[in-house]
Amino acid sequence: MDKPTVTPPLAEKRPHAETQHGITRSDDYHWLKAENWQEVMHDPSVLPADIRSFLDGENAYHEAVMADTASLQEKLFAEMKGRIKEDDSSVPAPDGPYSYYSSYVTGAQHPRFLRKKRDMTGSEQLLLDGNKEAEGLEYFQIGGLTMSPDHSLMAWSFDGNGSEFYELKVRDAASGAERSDILENTAGGATWAADGKSFFYTLQDENHRPLKTYHHVLGQPQSADRLVYEEKDTGLFTGVGKTSSDKFIVIDIHDHDTSELWVIDAARPNDGPRLIAPREKGIEYDLEHWADRFIFKTNRGGAEDYKIVSAPVSDPSPQNWTDLIPHRPGCFIVSMFMLKNWMVRMERENALPRIVVRDMTTGDEHVIAFEEEAYSLGFGEMREFDTDILRFTYSSMTTPASVFDYNMRDRTRVLKKTQEVPSGHDPKNYVTRRIQAPAHDGESIPVTLLYRKTAKLDGSEPVWLYGYGSYGISIPAGFNTNILSLVDRGFIYAIAHIRGGQEKGRGWYLNGKLAKKTNTFRDFISAGEHLVKEGFTRRGHIVAQGGSAGGMLMGAVANMAPDLFRGIVAEVPFVDVLNTMLDDTLPLTPPEWPEWGNPIADKAAYDTIAAYSPYDNVEAKAYPHLLAVGGLTDPRVTYWEPAKWVAKLRERKIGDSLLLLKTNMGAGHGGASGRFDRLKEVAFVYAFGLKVAD
Repeated sequence: MDKPTVTPPLAEKRPHAETQHGITRSDDYHWLKAENWQEVMHDPSVLPADIRSFLDGENAYHEAVMADTASLQEKLFAEMKGRIKEDDSSVPAPDGPYSYYSSYVTGAQHPRFLRKKRDMTGSEQLLLDGNKEAEGLEYFQIGGLTMSPDHSLMAWSFDGNGSEFYELKVRDAASGAERSDILENTAGGATWAADGKSFFYTLQDENHRPLKTYHHVLGQPQSADRLVYEEKDTGLFTGVGKTSSDKFIVIDIHDHDTSELWVIDAARPNDGPRLIAPREKGIEYDLEHWADRFIFKTNRGGAEDYKIVSAPVSDPSPQNWTDLIPHRPGCFIVSMFMLKNWMVRMERENALPRIVVRDMTTGDEHVIAFEEEAYSLGFGEMREFDTDILRFTYSSMTTPASVFDYNMRDRTRVLKKTQEVPSGHDPKNYVTRRIQAPAHDGESIPVTLLYRKTAKLDGSEPVWLYGYGSYGISIPAGFNTNILSLVDRGFIYAIAHIRGGQEKGRGWYLNGKLAKKTNTFRDFISAGEHLVKEGFTRRGHIVAQGGSAGGMLMGAVANMAPDLFRGIVAEVPFVDVLNTMLDDTLPLTPPEWPEWGNPIADKAAYDTIAAYSPYDNVEAKAYPHLLAVGGLTDPRVTYWEPAKWVAKLRERKIGDSLLLLKTNMGAGHGGASGRFDRLKEVAFVYAFGLKVAD
């Protein structure tokens, strides 16, 4: 790889001192956080000129450095686009008199939402065309689309700049005309009352916190909406939804380890909400409805991997909870939902998922599972409660996604759709494996691999190692057409299922958070070292990738084991952990304390975070080639986190490794909104990895 001929920008240093717990820290790049950041989320044009100048300079630098990959990026984009069925459509989901589905038009960026008669005869009716709605907008993302119970109205929302403040509208389904109802700054969803004359939604405040639930009556202005619930604790999120039976509106208050639910009879929307069980620190429960009972998934009573209990609707307080599916350590209940005659749940054991179906009349259960070493299972779109048909999806790293309709009564399945790869894909040319990497403390870390059958496996190939490891989010071993562009160029693609996720149960998550957070980073390093030891690659020949909290992982491992990696890709990286957790005015800080700790109130949490926070641990040493990607209107990981990190790295790092910052000036946390624009961003990331691995 040739050295860049352009000079990288250097950020001005403006010392800013803060003292906590008697410790004073100086932050020379604090100024990159705009004082008017809340306004910037709504209107990026008000970003201060000096900050904009810095971000524009970094963007110009990365464009100059990556100019020699322009043709490679075009080729990567063409490959990935060629694997997409451009006029793809979803499997229609029946709901009353209609079947609903989405589709794309060849060459178009956004989906369309449609319906036909239930039997799919007659002409299709266009409900919403994302491409038309996106006209004139640099960014456009649909937040939600919900039909009224009589199918005559559609509540839908969109985000017009990536800030995740959604405008909610109501459209007449037959005529396509928008009604007068326009609700601003919502969380995106609408939950209809049974009569279809009103709905419930969550409002986000100026700090992007969803703390209030409102009841909106059609035809009234938003200012007249009735406040149904207000959460006073800024450390909690609120949301609103409905049971699968459509009988109850559910207001959900939660953080990462505690929950509290309130319900409203959907037929009586003007009633006040009824509390199910008051919040208790560390106790979680989800709610479903069946017959005259509420069904709960909960960890109450020491059920670390969860159990399922039931209680009468008339008195669902915890003293009336009785076990339906007892807790079984090591068998993690991922999710559960009810149908008229069935309970369906997703379980995970030994890092592999399975679906369990229970006949609620007889109590009989049976399992749906597959035989590959590693695979992904999920539930498909289901709109009806009174059905014997379960829709689920299956894929693996080598096997394209398949959608099945499974008859739970006679246990037969019908293949409804197989993901098409127009440019061609032969699973027999690839190998997927699940190996176990030993951790520093004796644990075993699952690692999923994908490589071409012709790979030498003699240490000469590079590895692309992906990781996340936070919030209990498990990374599925599913089919991803994009990564074939890496594998076909000789990379071994690997997913490290590290602690902080829930691949091996709830304990896998609990042992990767708070005071045990460094297990996440050490697991990722151990996974990389095991791949070296087993001859898949060699040290210094790994490109690591992670985004958001996975971007924090990237920053931490770059500090801890820089010589293990050839390159680091950190997308929307949460790297300024200590400063963010010390600023309780930021959108996600109070709700994040259960994940990372509260360094304002707890000196031990301060010390723990300070010891691993990537920004605070940048040193004068050699680092791998590094690409950081941010979004100007990102409310989750604010743009200044990667900007400050790169500024500090550029000041301190030793050597001539590449250091690039790409800030999307017209998008937020998820990057570009259009499906092809997003592919261009992926092509840029892959081109960086291929450039530095050369």
